[in-house]
Amino acid sequence: MSIYEQHLGRQAANFTALSPVSFVERSAEVFGDLPAVVHGARRYTWAQVRERSARLAAALRALGVGRLSTVSVMLPNTPEMVEAHYAVPALNAVLNTLNTRLDAPLLAWQMKHCEAAVLITDTEFAPVMKEALRLLRDEHGHSPVVIDVADTEHAGPHERLGAWLYEDLLAAHAPLPVLTGPADEWDAIAVSYTSGTTGDPKGVVTHHRGAYLNAVCNAATWTMPHFPVYLWTLPMFHCNGWCFPWTVAMLGGTHVCLRRVEAGAILQAMREHGVNHYCAAPIVHNLIINADAALREGITQQVRGMVAGAAPPAAMIEGMAKIGFDITHVYGLTEVYGPAAVAVKRDSWAAEDLSEQTRLNGRQGVRYMLQEGMTVLHPETLAEVPADGQTMGEIMFRGNLVMKGYLKNPAATDKAFEGGWFHTGDLAVLEPDRYVKIKDRSKDIIISGGENISSLEVEDALYRHPAVLACAVVARPDAKWGETPVAYVETKAGSTVTAAELVAHCKALLAGYKVPREIRFEPIPKTSTGKIQKFQLRERARSSSAIE
Repeated sequence: MSIYEQHLGRQAANFTALSPVSFVERSAEVFGDLPAVVHGARRYTWAQVRERSARLAAALRALGVGRLSTVSVMLPNTPEMVEAHYAVPALNAVLNTLNTRLDAPLLAWQMKHCEAAVLITDTEFAPVMKEALRLLRDEHGHSPVVIDVADTEHAGPHERLGAWLYEDLLAAHAPLPVLTGPADEWDAIAVSYTSGTTGDPKGVVTHHRGAYLNAVCNAATWTMPHFPVYLWTLPMFHCNGWCFPWTVAMLGGTHVCLRRVEAGAILQAMREHGVNHYCAAPIVHNLIINADAALREGITQQVRGMVAGAAPPAAMIEGMAKIGFDITHVYGLTEVYGPAAVAVKRDSWAAEDLSEQTRLNGRQGVRYMLQEGMTVLHPETLAEVPADGQTMGEIMFRGNLVMKGYLKNPAATDKAFEGGWFHTGDLAVLEPDRYVKIKDRSKDIIISGGENISSLEVEDALYRHPAVLACAVVARPDAKWGETPVAYVETKAGSTVTAAELVAHCKALLAGYKVPREIRFEPIPKTSTGKIQKFQLRERARSSSAIE
């Protein structure tokens, strides 16, 4: 035995399992008098948020929640959602944040799959949750304890479904003396479900160590200062808000809550509360770009936005730059805790013209500093593709910012981790500076006459037309070419454009075979986080092709 292995073991004085719960305790201790949460007329300091979270933890413990119990929450971006991110992990329990846009059967399926012991639900969602709980009971034989949240900022009816009201439950329990976290940092902290576009959704299980490290990465990647004022435009149910509930706690910042994501409400909150950071999918940034300029008056602070959730169109990045918002482009998936790569801005980029800056910032970039590996590999041989900006492969990750695996799905877990890498399914190239640039999802590449067409490239061209608000390009079956691109377009309010004009616009920017053969002006289906649901559009395209 080496001398360095003698009498030098782990003990309470020199080792603590990593958990983001520790950030809450520190901010309550050091910054207890500073603002932590703003929600309408409600205001809480860090000392108050810590106490409320500790009361919730005590209440959940009294209801039988313990290590690796699951607590599901059906909540918008409210103080209760913030507190759930602190209280549930403090019990070493597992947080399951439900997508507020899902229907009752899928909500019931998810709660049964993760074996939810407790459900915390906002009264706004009582109609869908009542049906979900009925299905959960009648079809799955499962009935979690239900806690109702009656948010004062919700103007509608407050129908109760459970035996407990959130505020009454907090008042009935003394706070735990300390929010401790797990004994083992590899323990699960959350289970988040993928969209389930093919078959049942998969439950992505993440751990305390990864959540802690990604929260730190967020701050370091974005060079966030102490005491940021962070606006919740990103749903906290999406990848646990990309770990930002814990990042804001680490920095002693202020959570500015927002029940509804609307341009007017976003810009009002930025002006009223001095918001300087927010995260969102491209569609939300587009809302800000296209809002009446008068709504941005009075916002004098530098506002920094983080964009992910879908490959951002170049026109969006350029548009944000023109209105003075500083945008950082990150990339990731639920399986890597949200963002795990970033287009790190180099000082030399500032000397480039706006168009080149937009191109550089539009790349998916390089791995987060605490992620051990990210590159583009051949999906079968796992050989790294040359850094030539031309050879396509699949983006793959490895390291501490990768999920534990898929809940109750060992086959899917093994497939995702084949060869010691997490396979994302995103096709990309490695550019000469080793920054990654996505070309498409593997299922979104259009193969027309033997030529590969990137739907993202065609969408970028469409977004450069001033009348286009949102667009998506998918494959349509074609008897001659196999597939041809069809574009679905939503136009900006007050703007008009014809299909012929958009085709001509694309012809000026793209090779002829990449130009959409058809433009359809139709509503584009989106998830609650603003991601376009291309699988629905592919079904539309196939159906219309069969009819015709």
